[in-house]
Amino acid sequence: MPDNSRNQAYIDQVRRLEQRFDCKDEALRAAVGGEFDAVGKLEYYLLRSLGLSSGHLVIDVGCGSGRLAQQLAGDKSIRYVGTDVVSRLLEAARTAAGRNDWEFRLVESIRIPCPDKVADFVTFFSVLTHTTHEESFQYLQQAARCLKAGGRVVISFLEFRIPCHWEMFKISLRTKPDGPLIQFVDRDAIAAWADHSGLAVESFFDGDKGHIPIPEEIKWENGTLMKS
Repeated sequence: MPDNSRNQAYIDQVRRLEQRFDCKDEALRAAVGGEFDAVGKLEYYLLRSLGLSSGHLVIDVGCGSGRLAQQLAGDKSIRYVGTDVVSRLLEAARTAAGRNDWEFRLVESIRIPCPDKVADFVTFFSVLTHTTHEESFQYLQQAARCLKAGGRVVISFLEFRIPCHWEMFKISLRTKPDGPLIQFVDRDAIAAWADHSGLAVESFFDGDKGHIPIPEEIKWENGTLMKS
């Protein structure tokens, strides 16, 4: 993950949230950006639409407090490794998943603590939004090392071409210099990093358009319902 100073910024941010919220669980869920249940379900159904099936190993880089892990946990055949730089978030993820057979690993550098060619999916949900471009490229190299033949890397990222992402950019203008990094990435950068990591870009999806098949209504915190 990021360098030690930014690791500490994330740790401090989680600590501040725990001080602000009366409910510690609510604070740890908020630490991954809000909409814990709704976004977790979208991540889960996205992986299903990309071929996630029984027996697959998912490496969830930057797993946070378990937004994806909680949704995957019901499938007893899925194998899982979650990594993060914040130990409190890993504890929350382990609790949310309730899976004693899963691994939750604390990391302090740009590495994925897994052997070569073992993973069916490596996910970076809300990770490259908080790493430098150099770190993002290094992470893709790590992902390529971990993937089986035919495996997939799944990335979410912020880009200026998506109007709703502009709000995040405005937030970044107010971020303290020692606070968490908010990083934007161009698709050309993703394609170049992938190419130089031995990966091929299969597709890009616009973040403000529906592209995930969802078999249920997903309710957002403001009461809005999302349907496939």
